[in-house]
Amino acid sequence: MKKAVEGLAKVQIALGAIFLVIFLVVVVYQMFARFMGITATWTEEVSMYSFIWAIFMGSSAMVFEKRHFAFTSISDMLKNKKIKSIVSLLISLIMLYFTVLMIIYGQEVAKIFWNYTWTFFPGLKRGPVWLCIPIAGVTSSIYLIYHIIVDILSIVKKGE
Repeated sequence: MKKAVEGLAKVQIALGAIFLVIFLVVVVYQMFARFMGITATWTEEVSMYSFIWAIFMGSSAMVFEKRHFAFTSISDMLKNKKIKSIVSLLISLIMLYFTVLMIIYGQEVAKIFWNYTWTFFPGLKRGPVWLCIPIAGVTSSIYLIYHIIVDILSIVKKGE
């Protein structure tokens, strides 16, 4: 199970990196185009949507690595590993609740925008852009379920 979850995280980090590169290339092109007096209005949408995907893919992958935004002052003070595992379990359960909400409401957002078109690419729909929300919710949920299992096993093992 660990290898599958790690593999998923690596794929997600790679996707996030690809979208970040697209974002950076488009922004650099936009700056160059402005300097040369070329109108490149499409760059705003492409850079914005690629940045959104980069953020959601990267933030979800950081849930696996436990490098997401966190307040660690309480867990840093704890010395007992069993209590640390219990706190980690509670945090993962709370986060899982919110990732399920991401899945539910992310699907709704994607449905709402599904038939909207891009301003400068009328042949492209905006719905797929917002699929990053439920995708990040699903992958974050997978990572959290993995952490919950590890924490429960750690608590049970230490309880023997």
